[in-house]
Amino acid sequence: MKTIIITGSGKGIGKETSIQAAKSGINVIAISRNTESLKNIKNIVPLNIDITKKESLNELVNLLKTKKIRIDGLINNAGCLIKKPFSNTDIEIFKKVYEVNVFGLAEITRLVIPFIHNYGHVVNISSMGGIQGSLKFSGLSAYSSSKGAVSILTEMLAEEYKETGPSFNCLAIGAVQTEMLENAFPGYKAKVSAKKFANYLLDFLLNGSKFYNGKVLQVSLSTP
Repeated sequence: MKTIIITGSGKGIGKETSIQAAKSGINVIAISRNTESLKNIKNIVPLNIDITKKESLNELVNLLKTKKIRIDGLINNAGCLIKKPFSNTDIEIFKKVYEVNVFGLAEITRLVIPFIHNYGHVVNISSMGGIQGSLKFSGLSAYSSSKGAVSILTEMLAEEYKETGPSFNCLAIGAVQTEMLENAFPGYKAKVSAKKFANYLLDFLLNGSKFYNGKVLQVSLSTP
């Protein structure tokens, strides 16, 4: 059986992907600050972990070490979005967003890499807002710039590990119907549900590295 790790599993895309993976017979280590909704589901090990806290991440590392778990894939899906006009932001708001979207992503990846098979696949979730030349929206300066950082980090990691593995790719997604989208754009209805995108994401995790490495792929039917 394959074993994968999915961050931001408490709701939305992360939750749906965790459930679909488990149903297909994949062992899932589901990480979120609150994994209550994933308890007692076969093939899912829910861990209440804050990826911005070192002591919290140590719980994951200890589990991998003590159980001698090898990882086939990592989906860095956890995200933070704060919508404010740039003039109303400050360094603390930028820090809060970057701590989850960039620093936390980088740290959990660094800690998990020693446990990932050399043929393994790391998929980072970015946003169309982090793509140069894409349509931008007021109030998302911290969020979109952090997602731009995720895209470049993905390219850098693919370069560093190209001889040994694992593979690294990034999906810059458009509008998917989630709580985060609703908070950012109240009333907007996306063409893609979290469940539908989860199906695509899981397939890409399992098969995408056969065709791509170090790529930032735009996956979007629409943006608000």
